Amino acid sequence: MAARAARTCALLALCALGGLAQGPARFICTSVPADADMCGAAAGGAEELRGSVLQLRETVLQQKETILSQQDTIRELTAKLGRCESQGAPAPGRKPPAAGKPAPGDPARAAQAADALGQLAQTLQALKTRLENLEQYSRLNSSSQTNSLRDLLQSKIDDLERQVLSRVNSLEEGKGGPRNDTEERAKIESALTSLHQRISELEKGQKDSRPGDKFQLTFPLRTNYMYAKAKRSLPEMYAFTVCMWLKSSAAPGVGTPFSYAVPGQANELVLIEWGNNPMEILINDKVAKLPFAINDGKWHHICVAWTTRDGVWEAYQDGTQGGSGENLAPYHPIKPQGVLVLGQEQDTLGGGFDATQAFVGELAHFNIWDRKLTPGEVYNLATCSPKALAGNVIAWAEAQIDIYGGATKWTFEACRQLN
Repeated sequence: MAARAARTCALLALCALGGLAQGPARFICTSVPADADMCGAAAGGAEELRGSVLQLRETVLQQKETILSQQDTIRELTAKLGRCESQGAPAPGRKPPAAGKPAPGDPARAAQAADALGQLAQTLQALKTRLENLEQYSRLNSSSQTNSLRDLLQSKIDDLERQVLSRVNSLEEGKGGPRNDTEERAKIESALTSLHQRISELEKGQKDSRPGDKFQLTFPLRTNYMYAKAKRSLPEMYAFTVCMWLKSSAAPGVGTPFSYAVPGQANELVLIEWGNNPMEILINDKVAKLPFAINDGKWHHICVAWTTRDGVWEAYQDGTQGGSGENLAPYHPIKPQGVLVLGQEQDTLGGGFDATQAFVGELAHFNIWDRKLTPGEVYNLATCSPKALAGNVIAWAEAQIDIYGGATKWTFEACRQLN
């Protein structure tokens, strides 16, 4: 009996010690002399062990109460989050609204829609101007067919103006809904595309009586289908100057006036102003920021000159040099056998257009030379001087450009205003 009691006391003491350890319980075996009083040794620390065990139990109970309290708080926050998500957040699996774009129901959304319709109204005004040009042409060339088409188009434009005005009034009164806005804009854009095509047909009848370079391209909306493409590629170039006239009031950023892509490099030569960033010139994906400020709705003449030697570049606006730099893709020649697009940024060779990067406005007299022009030569271009040179690589001519989804306007306003 004494031996059994001794073993029992020793096991109880060891179990109590194991209970004090953190983590899984452990049994520790220690050799002791045969005549040692194990119960006496265990009894000596029994009170201390009992106090430790009680303290641990109290700590465990406190932690359990804290966990239960935290669980209640978590459940309350989860419920609030669920209510918020049901009111404003998109359903699971749907893409959230992009940064900077108001979500449906946002008060700013109506203002954004009104701005979009305002842009459509500006497009209608541009179409009316083109019809005025057609009227002048029809006076010189009295054609009953031209006159009837002109009258039909004028009637359609008047109808579209009434639709735009009606939609803007509805938005101001808070009557517009997301679905109705989308459907209405789609209808108006479809009608605008049809009008562009019909007016282009009329304008083509004028090209025989007008010089081939007296036209401008119009990109009235941010789309991924309005663009122009040069019929020829660029040669290998160790220097270049690219110049053009631009007119835009688009914000933020006028978009991409032109892009040149080659196999394996979509950003071989790109001019882009995207978002709130300044306008940039990209050569082989290397970037230089340009000091242009052109989105004021007025015509501006811009030029960028570059040479592969040390990557030196110069930027001109309205005939005056406004910036320069170096180390822009040094010793990298512009590669040949690519695709030159006006109005869109290419993500793939000849395609991959993104509407958010599209150019919005008007573009004319796009020319490229395989050398750096002198400041005097640039000034002649900006002032529409008779001495102005045409590009020896790409010269602005209707016969050298294919137009898709957009329209041409056969009166170039900027030089007419200067002269």
